[in-house]
Amino acid sequence: MDGQSNGADSVLTDEMRRRLLKGMGMAAGAAAFYPLLSASSAAMAASNGNGAQYVYVGTYTGPNTAPGGVAPSQAKGIYVFRMDPAQGGLTPVQVMAAENPSFLALSPDGRYLYSVNELGPDDDGRPQGRVSAYRIDPKNGELAFINTRPTQGSWTCHCSVHPSGRYLFAANYGTGSFSVFPLGANGDIEEMSDLVESPRNGLGPDGVRQEGAHAHMMITGPGAHHVFGVDLGADRVLAFTLDMDSGRLSPGPVPYANVASGNGCRHMVFHPQKPFAYVLNELSSTVDVFDFYPERGSFIQTQSLSTLPADSEFGRPVFNPDNPGEVPGGSNTTAELRIHPQGHALYATNRGMNSIAIFRIDDESGQLVNTGWVSSGGEIPRGMNLDASGRFLYVGNQNSDTIKVFGIDPQSGALEGPVHTVNSPVPVDFAFTAVSG
Repeated sequence: MDGQSNGADSVLTDEMRRRLLKGMGMAAGAAAFYPLLSASSAAMAASNGNGAQYVYVGTYTGPNTAPGGVAPSQAKGIYVFRMDPAQGGLTPVQVMAAENPSFLALSPDGRYLYSVNELGPDDDGRPQGRVSAYRIDPKNGELAFINTRPTQGSWTCHCSVHPSGRYLFAANYGTGSFSVFPLGANGDIEEMSDLVESPRNGLGPDGVRQEGAHAHMMITGPGAHHVFGVDLGADRVLAFTLDMDSGRLSPGPVPYANVASGNGCRHMVFHPQKPFAYVLNELSSTVDVFDFYPERGSFIQTQSLSTLPADSEFGRPVFNPDNPGEVPGGSNTTAELRIHPQGHALYATNRGMNSIAIFRIDDESGQLVNTGWVSSGGEIPRGMNLDASGRFLYVGNQNSDTIKVFGIDPQSGALEGPVHTVNSPVPVDFAFTAVSG
């Protein structure tokens, strides 16, 4: 970046630091902020070093059919690939058998991988959702199963690890709840420490997709002081404070932020250096931009922008109650939101238009400018992720059984390619790590 943008970065980084120090105390605020930057720097350094880069791909497995899928899956579990750090290509390494490991998360030290097992209720209505832990072999990237735990929820669709590495969070879409698990010193998942239900009165206006609370994501905010749960059913981002000793959640100082009625918030990301947050709304195909105030864990909305062109032929679906994940022809829903590690570009997947929307992030305001769309090269692009260096974007076309790899222009964030096509059954999420080898 040029000198002018570096100056803006400095001003806004100072503003985020000021907010943290004011709300958390000088020593606590500094300790919370700087590890966040250090972790990002470490990831960048690891991916640019001599270590081999490995890619872990989550799937919906057979004989199940993925939400919105058109045929039973042929996937067997988590697919492990070795990544060419220069060209972005993938070489198969391992298939770790697992049931519907549809979302993945790495431990901060890169030694362990965690997955959800996205399962619904049994015949008696008891929830079967789980989370599972795997050890990563530092020599070849292969996975070894450690253990699994029930989430006491159904259709567990998202997981993340607290930056301390001490807790695993899971979002249970079907039951509208959030689960918290302590993590052991050897990466194992210990007994659940908390289960928080979304408010029972938090129903949205869409009678098919928002008939109840639907937890879709749980992540830790900058500074690691607040934890946020995204509830598609209630059109809310819930804010919690985590007790690091007990592993229990309590409502934050500002307990929630709203999105527009019927938008159906799905995923969110924070800017890697600045006090901005971005929320992807599945049902309305929009992205909301927020100023973020870390001392209170609160948000002020500054912008909302469509992920579709102004003259798009794609509209909001009339959802099928027997298959709510279906995207009928001529309609669109969003799926994944990712931000470039340098913080200058944002990407969102469109299911229906089958594209990636690309946005430039304004240095000073954090607001978005749409810079175009690129075809995903397949059907129903559910998940995507960038490697730690920010050089490549990997997109999983769920219904086409392909991974498309795009190069990323380092200055503009524009996508180039696809530069590779990899055949892989029902790819729906990606996690990256660098190991010595």
